[in-house]
Amino acid sequence: MSYVELPILFSCGSESLMGILSKSESAGDVGILIVVGGPQYRVGSHRQFVLLARSLAAAGYSVFRFDYRGMGDSTGDLRPFEDVNDDIAAAIDAFQDACPEVERIVLWGLCDAASASLLYWDATQDKRMAGMVLLNPWMRSEASLAKTHIKHYYVQRLLQAEFWKKLLTFRLGIGQSLRGLVGSWLRAHAHQETSAGSSASFQQKMIRGLQAFPGYTLLILSGDDYTAKEFLEYCQADMRAMQVLSGVRVERLDMQEADHTFSSPAQQQAVERATLSWLEKFMVQ
Repeated sequence: MSYVELPILFSCGSESLMGILSKSESAGDVGILIVVGGPQYRVGSHRQFVLLARSLAAAGYSVFRFDYRGMGDSTGDLRPFEDVNDDIAAAIDAFQDACPEVERIVLWGLCDAASASLLYWDATQDKRMAGMVLLNPWMRSEASLAKTHIKHYYVQRLLQAEFWKKLLTFRLGIGQSLRGLVGSWLRAHAHQETSAGSSASFQQKMIRGLQAFPGYTLLILSGDDYTAKEFLEYCQADMRAMQVLSGVRVERLDMQEADHTFSSPAQQQAVERATLSWLEKFMVQ
């Protein structure tokens, strides 16, 4: 199926943002907005977002990818992913201006772009949003990193023959290892004591957004990625999160061999197929 690619210049406040529209000749009312994680621009790691946009456009979906303020070809100051709600809203406006047939928007994001997508819904409840595709959402805090390090590093070390060989031949810095383990445990434990009295963190807002979102969500997690492991560790400690993840509106795909950015051609193509299959299942009416 043929498509065209067009540069779109649009405004966000007083700044000028650049986007690329991949417009399918037979696009329906569903459009995909690729939210870019940072710090990077609309092309993505190993041209990931370019390839994804073209694949989806060839399948009949119009796709828009863009640079936040302060990134790529957009003007303004660089800002963290917690502060891009205006950028996403402006991009949706520009997308619909260029494609009036697009009425329902799917946000697609990797890492902190997945987090930004959830935070956008939590802050705006934008009724144009029909779905989200979230890959390895960024949940990192000092506590979550400590918990993940304990579970997936120290435990795995105990199962490695090389660890015991070094220990028995006195080539292992046991004092340093113990200090690292104790430090990780203390950081994780300190979070448990202080989080209850603190204001909502971005992680809590993400879970709140996922819980309240009335549309459908595709969650893709890499097996070879600490970011994905941290996300699961956080969710497993939050009853609300586990209820949402096991609900009918969230479809989960675990790619055990995949790294954080799905960098191999096979992994990239698997993500494209999963996205298309999910779109056809939940977005096509």
